[in-house]
Order: sequence, then C-alpha cells, then structure tokens
Amino acid sequence: MNDTAYTTSAGSRPDDNTQDLLRICSLSKHYEGFDLKDVDLAVPAGSVVGFIGSNGAGKTTTIKSVLGLVFPDAGSIELFGQNVGEHASVKTVKQAKQRVGVVFDTCSFPEEMTLEGVGKLMSYSYDAWSSADFEQRLAQFGLPMGKRVSDLSRGMSMKLSLACALAHDPDLLILDEATAGLDPIARDEALDFLHDYMRDGRRGILMSSHITSDLEKIADYIVCIDAGRIVFSIEKDAITDVAGVAHCRAAEFDRIAESGFFAPGELRSIRHPYGIDVLAPDRFTFAVRFRDIALDKADIDSYMALMLKGEIR
Repeated sequence: MNDTAYTTSAGSRPDDNTQDLLRICSLSKHYEGFDLKDVDLAVPAGSVVGFIGSNGAGKTTTIKSVLGLVFPDAGSIELFGQNVGEHASVKTVKQAKQRVGVVFDTCSFPEEMTLEGVGKLMSYSYDAWSSADFEQRLAQFGLPMGKRVSDLSRGMSMKLSLACALAHDPDLLILDEATAGLDPIARDEALDFLHDYMRDGRRGILMSSHITSDLEKIADYIVCIDAGRIVFSIEKDAITDVAGVAHCRAAEFDRIAESGFFAPGELRSIRHPYGIDVLAPDRFTFAVRFRDIALDKADIDSYMALMLKGEIR
C-alpha cells in the first residue's frame, strides 16, 4: 500500500511507524458486471476504520477476500504482517484468523441451537476461546444460555455474534453492517462495547456500515469505496472537524469558481432547486475568504455525497 492510503487535510499519512493489523494492497476481483479494482486499505493498531459506500460498491467483496471466502485475482492481503493470500501456508492463515473476530449483519448459527451450544461450537474453533468470557458477555447482554437462536430478536442476534467475536480476545474485529437494523439504544450499547474493546490501544476494527452517525462516534479513519474503487481514505476528524459545506446562489458559486481558491479539478458541487452546495475541505480558510457565504460543518454523509455525486470543476 502506498503512503497516501489515509490523507488528512494537510495530505499526510498517520504515523508510518504504526503497525498495520490489516493491510490490503492493489486488491482486484472480476465478476460478471462488476470489478473490484486496485483497492488499498489498512487498519493500523489502535484505530477504527469506517468502510463506507453504497450497496454493491465492493465492501463485502473486500471483507470476504480478507476472510478467505473469495480469492482475489490480484493484489495482496496481510494480517498482522503475514501474507494470507491464496498462496499462503495453511498454518499461517490459521494462526492469523485465530486473532480475528467477525460480526456479519445476520446471525449464522443454526436456529435450533441454544446459546450454550453456540459457545461449545465456538470453543472448537478458537484456541484462545474463553467460556467464562462468553458467559459473562451473554449475562451482560441479558441473554440466557438456554435460549435458542430462533428466539432471538435482531438486536439479540447481533449481541450474540458480538459475544462470540470477543470471547477469544481477538486483535482485530471485522464488522460487516453489524449494527444495521438495530434500534438506537441497541446501537449505542454495541458502540459502548466496541469502545471498551479498543481501550488498550493495540487492537483495531474494520467497520463496514451505512449508519455514518455510528462511525462519527467511533471511527478514526473513513475509507469510501464506489463501483469497486476507493474514492477517498481520510482521517475522520478531517471531515467532521475541518471540512464544511457552503450553501450559495449561482452568482456566489461563479465567484467561488473564478476566485482561484480551488485548484482545477478540486471544486466539487451539487446543484439543488434552492441553490448550490460546495465542499470546502477546510471550512476555516474558506470562511475567511468568503465571509458572506453560509457555511456548515460537514458530516460523513454530506462529504460522501459531494465526493461521489458532486460535479467537478
């Protein structure tokens, strides 16, 4: 992966000495009607990386490639500094996956199985599995050991999956739309557990989600993919703390475009019936230059919309 994988408003990369728990370089995969092309992505230790994009953009294909559920046509995947691609040794892949916890958007355990049975099944899969930790987490979640998977609500299923993912003390968590469909209280509970998981500073999370408000609370970096290609990789604070969205009329837009404030190809805008929105990568310098133009803080949704759908000038 090149050194521009994550950029800030100043164009810098996070500390180059930071260990990457996951490193994907130039990942490509061809399907009929879809191509994942040259995907670069990293999860540094101590960080949460939010992975965003529309349905079918390539998020799940990327995650499945990391987990060995699909084999890419090109590129490399490293977990904890070890290659785990198609030609890696079985021993290396197994050792790496022992250190990964995974939560998908649906519960994958047999419906007739009890939660106690789920724990026993998982104990055969992970060398570091802790039955005591699993039972403690279920108790925290209010899930009885005798309850069947078929009787779990959407929120309960997610909590079961999270308990399974954490009970072997993984160094990396991969969450694929894990909070989708949860009510706000259940999502906040899940985020609290993820905050606790990240406290020691050595772990990391790759979190695919359409719920960008969750990512604004927990993510350190945001990676956006569209049509199989990475559109931007940036520190979350560069979006929520630095970037802005200017709201202007046509004459004001022309003044911005002709001012030289933006380099050619860097001005992004979306026209609405009521005006034009302009992405300001640094709202503070923009506000100094254009004092009379209304300007709001950006959020992940507005930033992504302007980056994906914005007219470039």
